[in-house]
Amino acid sequence: MDIRDIQAYAVSSPIDPPQERQFHGGMRRLNKRDVVIIVVDTADGERGFATAGASSSAMREYFEGDSQGTFADVVNESIADQLIGETVEEPADVQSLVRELPLPERAKTEAASALDVALHDIRGKELGAPVYELLADQYDDHDGAAPTDIPLYASAGMYMEPEGYVQQAKTIEELGFFGYKYRPGIGPDEDRRTVSLLADALDDTEIMLDVHTWWKLEDGYDEETVRDLVKHAGTQGAYWVEEPLEPEDYEGYVEMAKQGVPLAGGESESTDGLVKLGETGAVDFLQGDVRHHRGFSGCQAAIELSRGREMEFVPHNFGTWFGLIANAHLVASAPEVRLLEYPVFENDPVLSAEHDPGMYQNDVAFDIIEGQPDIEDGRLSLSDDPGLGIEIDLDVVEKYPFQDGPWTEFHYHDEDEAVPE
Repeated sequence: MDIRDIQAYAVSSPIDPPQERQFHGGMRRLNKRDVVIIVVDTADGERGFATAGASSSAMREYFEGDSQGTFADVVNESIADQLIGETVEEPADVQSLVRELPLPERAKTEAASALDVALHDIRGKELGAPVYELLADQYDDHDGAAPTDIPLYASAGMYMEPEGYVQQAKTIEELGFFGYKYRPGIGPDEDRRTVSLLADALDDTEIMLDVHTWWKLEDGYDEETVRDLVKHAGTQGAYWVEEPLEPEDYEGYVEMAKQGVPLAGGESESTDGLVKLGETGAVDFLQGDVRHHRGFSGCQAAIELSRGREMEFVPHNFGTWFGLIANAHLVASAPEVRLLEYPVFENDPVLSAEHDPGMYQNDVAFDIIEGQPDIEDGRLSLSDDPGLGIEIDLDVVEKYPFQDGPWTEFHYHDEDEAVPE
C-alpha cells in the first residue's frame, strides 16, 4: 500500500444546552463531544477511514493545553508530511513508522491507532474481505466461522438519583441488552443503595459499575470505603466493577482482587500498560480499544494474554458508531472474545423506547457514518462487506465544526474555578 494522502478533521458535537450533573463533592458540566476523523488514500485509489478517540484531557497531556483540534493539526502536518509516499506491505507496518516520529509518546499512540485501523480498512477493500476475516487468520485455532452476531452491553447512567438509574436500567433490559453499565459517584451511601436497587429491579440484564469517578473526585473515597463498596457490589451480583483504582496502581488491583469480586480495567492504560495490568492477574475483564491501543495490531498482545489466562478481553468502546463497528471487527475475529460496549446517547435512532435511556446528547455519534448499524434486541449483526463495511459521511465536517474548549468541566464545592477535562 503506497500512502498518497492523509487528512484529519476535528469535529465537535455540542450538548445544547450544556448539562450539569451533581456528584459527590461537586458538579460536572457537559459541553460537547469531540472526535477526529482520519482519512487515508493510497496510490491505487483505495480510501480507508478511522477515528481518533483520545479524550480532551489526554490531548492536554500531549500538547500542554491544546485539544483534539491540535491533534488533527499534528496529523495533517507532522505525521502526513513524514508518511505520505511511504509504502507499507501490511497494516501493522505503520506502527514502526509512527514510532520513529519526533512527537510525544501518547500522540504517536493515537496516530498509530487510527492509521492502523484505516490501513486495515483499505486492505480489506483491496482483498474484498471484511477486516474480521483478515484478523482471524492470525489465530491458528480459528475455524473460519467468525461470530458476527455480537451481544452488547449498554453503557449509560451518569450521576443521577438512584431511582433514575433504575428507570434507565429497566429500559435497557426491555431493549434486550446483555448488561447495563453505569457511573456512580453520588456519595458512598447512595452508591451502595443504587446497586442494591438495580439488583432488585433487573431480572436478566447484568449490572456493571464504571467507578473511575471514585478516584477522579477532588476528595475521592478512601481505601476502606472503596473496598467496602466493591465488596457490596459483589454481594449484589455485579458482573464487574470497572476501574475502582487509578490505572497504575497494580498492587492495589491485586489487593482488591482478593475481595473475590470481578474487576475490569485497561482502557486508561497505555498499550504496554494494558498488558501489564493483565499480567497481574487481578482483572477478570481486560478492556483494550482499537482507538487507544495502537489499532487492531496493538490489541493482539492483550487478546493473546487473555486467552492464556482466566480473563476475558472485552473492548472498551465509547464515542461513535464508527468506533463501535471498528471494535466489533476485533470481537468477531478473535476466539473467546464475545462482548462489546455500546454507549447510549440521547435520541439514539436505532433504539425505540418509552423512556430515552441516553446519557446526554452526542449527535455526531450517529451522523458520522452513512446508514446505521444493524442492532436488534441488544445484539449487533456485523456485515461481511469489504474492509470495515462502512463509509464515513464527510458532510459532518461542515455540519459539526470544531469548537475550542474542554468537553466537560468539574466544579468542586470548595473551588471557584472549573477543572476542565
